[in-house]
Amino acid sequence: MTKKENKTGRPMVSSEERYKAFIENIDDGVYEVDLQGNFTYFNNSLCKVFGYPREDIQGRNFSKFMDENRARAAFDIFNQIYLTGKGISDLLWETIDKEGNTRSVELSANLITDSAGEKVGFRGIARDVTARVKAQSALVESESLLQGALEASRLAEKRYKTLLDFLPYPLVVFNLDGTVSYLNPAFTEIFGWSLEELYGKRIPYVPAEHEEETRENIERLIRDKVILHHESKRLTKDGKTVDVLMRGVLFTEQGSEPAGEIVLLRDISHEKRQARISEAMLHISTALPAYPDLEDLLDYVSEEIRKALDVEGALVILLDREKNELFFLGAAYDDRATEQRAKEIRYPADKGVSGKVIKTGEPVIVHDTYNDPDFYRVVDQRLGYRSRSMLDVPMRSGDRIVGVLCAINKKGGAFDQDDVEILSMIAATVAPSIENARFSRELRRAYKEVSSLNRAKDRMINRLSHELKTPLSVLMASLNILSNRLAALPEESWKATIERSRRNLDRILGIQYQAEDIMEGKPYKSYALLNHLLDQCEDQLEAFAAEKAGEGAIVDFIRGRIQEIYGPRESKISEIPLQDFVKERLEILRPSFHHRQVEIETRLEDAPKVRLPEEVLRKVFDGLVRNAVEATPDEGKVEVVVQKRGGGAELVVTDHGIGITEENQGRIFEGFFTTQETMAYSSKRPFDFNAGGKGADLLRMKIFSERYGFRIGMVSARCPHLPKDSDRCAGVISRCSFCRAKEDCTRSGGTSFSVYFPASVISEKGEGA
Repeated sequence: MTKKENKTGRPMVSSEERYKAFIENIDDGVYEVDLQGNFTYFNNSLCKVFGYPREDIQGRNFSKFMDENRARAAFDIFNQIYLTGKGISDLLWETIDKEGNTRSVELSANLITDSAGEKVGFRGIARDVTARVKAQSALVESESLLQGALEASRLAEKRYKTLLDFLPYPLVVFNLDGTVSYLNPAFTEIFGWSLEELYGKRIPYVPAEHEEETRENIERLIRDKVILHHESKRLTKDGKTVDVLMRGVLFTEQGSEPAGEIVLLRDISHEKRQARISEAMLHISTALPAYPDLEDLLDYVSEEIRKALDVEGALVILLDREKNELFFLGAAYDDRATEQRAKEIRYPADKGVSGKVIKTGEPVIVHDTYNDPDFYRVVDQRLGYRSRSMLDVPMRSGDRIVGVLCAINKKGGAFDQDDVEILSMIAATVAPSIENARFSRELRRAYKEVSSLNRAKDRMINRLSHELKTPLSVLMASLNILSNRLAALPEESWKATIERSRRNLDRILGIQYQAEDIMEGKPYKSYALLNHLLDQCEDQLEAFAAEKAGEGAIVDFIRGRIQEIYGPRESKISEIPLQDFVKERLEILRPSFHHRQVEIETRLEDAPKVRLPEEVLRKVFDGLVRNAVEATPDEGKVEVVVQKRGGGAELVVTDHGIGITEENQGRIFEGFFTTQETMAYSSKRPFDFNAGGKGADLLRMKIFSERYGFRIGMVSARCPHLPKDSDRCAGVISRCSFCRAKEDCTRSGGTSFSVYFPASVISEKGEGA
């Protein structure tokens, strides 16, 4: 938000709108292409640069805008970027616009990677430099003419110097000893020195760190006669550092001996600055979702600010309202040790330049920190650092100021209003992420609470599964007693009711056993307690039993019943021939689904014996067969296969029902999860079509697989005619309106469960649960 907006109270523009407006309103074209070179994103300026409307560029390949040779060269450049990961800048392309005219386009290109580090495309900035290229060509031609004129006559010197005076870029003519013989007004305008000040002297504009590079380039110029493109830095008269693009040529006056050098300099500081800003804003905006941790995000933002504003240090300062303190959560310095020390500093919220910004809500530029009354020197002292200049801008979230962005020690100049606008733009982008991070912390805290509740739920289910034993056993015994007492009456008057009750009690008991297997709880302590009571009261029980029921092994019966209901269940490891076991279990199970018109096809090959508890294998196999029969409509078929695979054995059970939707396939092993809609659930007899399973069988199998070392997997295809969970199957193939023959149903969908027993389950000894 700008000052004007703050005073008038206008609604604050969102960071996304601000960023979008920034990208769309810059003169340079911003683009992104995928790895094949197809345009995936670009702003309106790119359309102007290329000379095509947006619809002619969107989705097209860059090669369509240039001839074949230039397209091949461009492909080689992108390929080099892909292989090395290093971006390029100031690359000159010649493109053909919609009118058939050739345009000169100068662009940069950098590799794009996603959050997983995968290379996904290229991004860069493009600008139309046709006029500049033409001007430079004209300049080279002019220089050639100038050199010829100098050779022909000294009288033409004044005329060509007049021409050079009108060049838009700084130009200097050096003698061979490095002194100045001529410079044009554009040089004076950019660098500050006039011809009168420098004539016959050397220009003191080479930074110390570039002196060696400059000597090497002079030697190269003398050797090669020309330097067409060299990027460097130069100083102005007032000490400001300028980025320049230099071209140089060696000229002669008489014969072939060199007489001096002509150097053309173009100030590219603004262009590089805009490129850095665009890159930084793009990086920050795309990085926000990639950094869920707030400190990592703000460290990244600090580094982008440091590079974009060309400063020695950048800080993200947050306000702790509870303690009324300011602290540095994000930091980036040229010296990494200073970054670490900054993270340990806290100071009062009313101190320093940042405290002033928090209070006033206005940006502040400090050109000389140690002469500024608001500067808080304690921070520098604790950092072991010296701040010379500083720019602070507020970060707002809604109507609250949550912190300050701070840039320290501008390199090569002083902070200006452009820096204020850039840093304010970044602050508006980052501030919402700070609030999002706070929400993220709250979500993580809530997640921990939910996890705790989930563990409590598990304990409750475990407890309930044990508590069900006693009432279920009493009810089953009561039904048996009731059946005996009703035996004298006609069966048609009571047997159906008793059987229905027994069947539903069996279902509840089955749920209890499944829950017990899943929870893997320890044997319930009631077993030991009852056995102890039985030992203590054995004689009394025998006397009572003899009195009421006559002599007999009643105590042994009671003890056996307690052992059956409450005793620990031990699983003994056995060597089981899989093909024989499957054949035997199918014969045992067939009477349970004799009322169904479902064909069981088997292919039982010789396979290695498996080593695990027979009870576990029985539960796994019976559950798979029951699920398959219940999922298959009448007149359909179920396939059961035993085969050797690799060094192990494999059991495959395949139904040809309607299959499982893709959404539900990932959740099928979660437990107590059914593939039907809740309202479609019905409690039928086992093995009936769509009998409405309890949803725990597969979870129990999954737990068995992890406990005993075998693997269980599933492949399913949903019937295309019944794509939704709410879609109902007719239950009989001949009644299905989509099937003309049984084969139509078989090909439409189905589910295949495979159980693989690796060599470890076959050859190594295991222990029971």
